[in-house]
Amino acid sequence: MDFSIVIPARYASSRLPAKLLKNINGKTLIEHTYSNAIKSNAKRVIIATDDERIKRAALDFGAEVCMTNQNHTSGTSRLSQVVLELDFEDHEIIVNLQGDEPMMAPEALNQVASNLASSGMSVATLCEKINSEEEYFDENCVKVVYNSRGRALYFSRSPMPAFRAKDDIDLNLCFRHVGLYAYKAGFLKDYSKMDMSKLEIAEKLEQLTFLANGFDIHVEISEASTGFGVDTESDLKKVKKEFKK
Repeated sequence: MDFSIVIPARYASSRLPAKLLKNINGKTLIEHTYSNAIKSNAKRVIIATDDERIKRAALDFGAEVCMTNQNHTSGTSRLSQVVLELDFEDHEIIVNLQGDEPMMAPEALNQVASNLASSGMSVATLCEKINSEEEYFDENCVKVVYNSRGRALYFSRSPMPAFRAKDDIDLNLCFRHVGLYAYKAGFLKDYSKMDMSKLEIAEKLEQLTFLANGFDIHVEISEASTGFGVDTESDLKKVKKEFKK
C-alpha cells in the first residue's frame, strides 16, 4: 500500500514563536519530525510551509518542500493546496503529520494509512485511552466517541461520554483523540471548497467540519507510541529530556 506524508509547518506560533526551528540535541524540531516520518513506509515525505526560513532548514536536511500561501486556517487546509499543487490523484493516500510532533512513532503513521485504505471511509485517525480524571476533564484533551465499526460519532473538548454522576465515571469508555490523520487526496480537494462548520467554530476542531459535511472518520486505538506535541517551552523541555534517554 502506497502513501505519502505531508508535514504542515508554520513558522508563526503564539505560545512558542519559531518552535519548529528550536534546537533539540543538535537537530531542529522539524528535522526530528521529518526523521521519524522517513522511517515509515511512506513513499514520499513533503514539508509544506509558507516560510522561507523553514524552507531553507528543510532543504538543508534533504527534505522535499512545497511552498504554500499564508492564509490557511489549519494543517488540513494547507494539505489541500499541496495535493492541488503537486497533482496528486484522487485515490492517493495522504497522511497529515503535524510539524511539532517529533515523537510520533513511524508505526502509527503506517497504521493510520492502512486503516484508511481498509475502512473505505474518507478520513482515518487514531486515539488513546484516557488514564486519569484530570485528563478527562481537561478541555485541551480532545475526546472522541466511536462505534463498533470504528466510525467516529463525535469529537469534543468537553468530557465525553458525559456520565450522569461523578462516581459513575468509567475511564475504560474514554478516549483521547490523537491529531494524526490520513485522507484520500480527493477528499482534500473537496475540503478546499468546504465552509467552516458552526460546530468547528464552537469547538475549534477542524474534524467537526468533516462530520458536518457527511464524511465518515475511522478511529482506532494507536498500536504504537504517539508521544506529545510541542506547544510551549515546557513541552520543549520535556521533549529534550526524552531524546536524551
